Amino acid sequence: MLIVFGIIVAALVLFATEPVPIDVTAIGVMVALMVLEPWTGITPELGISGFASTATITVLAMFILSHGVQRTGVVQILGRKISQVTGDSETKQLGATIGVVGPISGFINNTAAVAILLPMVTDIAHEGNTSPSKLLLPLSYASMFGGMLTLIGTSTNILASQLAGELAAAQEGATRLHEFSMFEFTHLGLLVSVVGTAYLLTVGRWLVPERIRPREDLTEEFQMADYLTEVVVREDSPLVGRTLGEVLAETPLDVDVIQLVRGEEVFLEPLARKTVRADDVFALRTDRDTLVELVDTEGLDLVPNVQVDEAELEAASEGENLVEVVISPGSDLVGETLATASFRERYDATVLALRRGPEVLRERLDATELRVGDTLLVQATTDTINRLGVNPDFIVAQEVERPDFRESKIPLALGIVAAVVAVAALDVLPILVSALAGALAMVATGVLKPTELYDAVQWDVIFLLAGVIPLGVALNQTGGAALLADLVVMSADVLPTVAVLGLFYVVTALLTNVISNNASVVLMIPVAVEAALQIGANPFAFVLSVTFAASTAFMTPVGYQTNLFVYGPGGYRFTDYLRVGGPLQLVFAIATTAGIWLFWPLTP
Repeated sequence: MLIVFGIIVAALVLFATEPVPIDVTAIGVMVALMVLEPWTGITPELGISGFASTATITVLAMFILSHGVQRTGVVQILGRKISQVTGDSETKQLGATIGVVGPISGFINNTAAVAILLPMVTDIAHEGNTSPSKLLLPLSYASMFGGMLTLIGTSTNILASQLAGELAAAQEGATRLHEFSMFEFTHLGLLVSVVGTAYLLTVGRWLVPERIRPREDLTEEFQMADYLTEVVVREDSPLVGRTLGEVLAETPLDVDVIQLVRGEEVFLEPLARKTVRADDVFALRTDRDTLVELVDTEGLDLVPNVQVDEAELEAASEGENLVEVVISPGSDLVGETLATASFRERYDATVLALRRGPEVLRERLDATELRVGDTLLVQATTDTINRLGVNPDFIVAQEVERPDFRESKIPLALGIVAAVVAVAALDVLPILVSALAGALAMVATGVLKPTELYDAVQWDVIFLLAGVIPLGVALNQTGGAALLADLVVMSADVLPTVAVLGLFYVVTALLTNVISNNASVVLMIPVAVEAALQIGANPFAFVLSVTFAASTAFMTPVGYQTNLFVYGPGGYRFTDYLRVGGPLQLVFAIATTAGIWLFWPLTP
């Protein structure tokens, strides 16, 4: 038991601090449990059981179903329709944001829902002269409580369902414990969704800060005025006759050439092979001190009376050349720098600035290690930006052209998801089988290409699930869950059952704000079931409390992936999540506990 507790403590520290990605930590936990088999009881067969668990495979299939819906463009079409009626009313914009993402998150992965809707919400904000900060945090929060509407709304629900089923078979007296059906807790999900929506439209709206002012110019939003300028090449410049690639490779100075104007022509990336000529005009990203040094040593003159703004940088074509790009979870760029990833050469794009929460970096960008949620201000051709829009490494925070949407497949994709839900809800087939059949149908009908199946899956989530599932087994087998339950049961001597139920919600909610929601479920459900049995309560009610709490990581940007998605684009501070999410967490603790008490008996 002590060995398992030691592994849990180490895992919690690593999950919270993330020196390595959480999926790597999860696999490390799995390996440690198997290496220490004499003490943990986790044989190699049990250790790798997470890869074959029904929860892991069901989540994998649901990623494919979500991606199939995403590839049709139906969510974007819905977003455009909504943006036409919101206008410049912040109330309408906020209501539309919550009203769209909540129901969608009930049926497709909520992380995917936020990734799809983030560009739409950003555009709605800017077109309506509203700060995007006022809409993006509610977008993340609404996706979380929307995911509690159905079994398939989030991977946490699916994992909790499997754990409940396994404990029902293993625990004597857990007669009311069972796996979840498709809509078993939908009425509770609707209750908390109504409460959450009311909060975000009233108190939350007042608490959410306006970190980014409404703007029409991205260079103004990133405060680039002192970092963008234009220079002209003199005839006696030592740069004449050399390629830009050679010049940039040799200079130790912190400078980027983001645009070349030659006569009436404007060139963007790739610029490396362009030979410098006299009278070429370069738009540069650099600081003032470096600019002075460049002008002195490289034979350049400042172009007078020119303001390098978004309009100037988008003069190269009729489309967008300047956009915000968010680093997505699972991106190959996480942990890399712009230099080590060869960003400019790899994507034919230039990064002008990087925003991480409230902090904006405009200097020495090549040496900054990239993280999930970092927002890059990118200058590129319209074609390149469209390619970035389909690259899973990024979320482009403005709507871009997606000619590859398969709009003709919309009825098929929606029909397949509806069939999966109906078959599972009617108990014709287990959710595992119906979800896998639906994934296969996505390919058979042409909604997805076979090669797209692997890109559809968030493999970090799959490895996280596979890695932490054995931890729950070890906690239960060694008696660790029973020991923790004993400590909780001591509170039952002075607290009523409903208060103990609320205590589990609060503890799980606090835990899920610093570690993975799936890890929280694995650790807390065995303890909750054991405690419920010891005090003679309904274990199913306690499992529901833990499940709902694990999906409400409102108080930190690191508690849930969707919070990280909006951290950079919204310009939020860490304390904003506490200020807005703290009261919401308390409201949900009361509403969820009361709802469970109302809908399910707490005692046999």
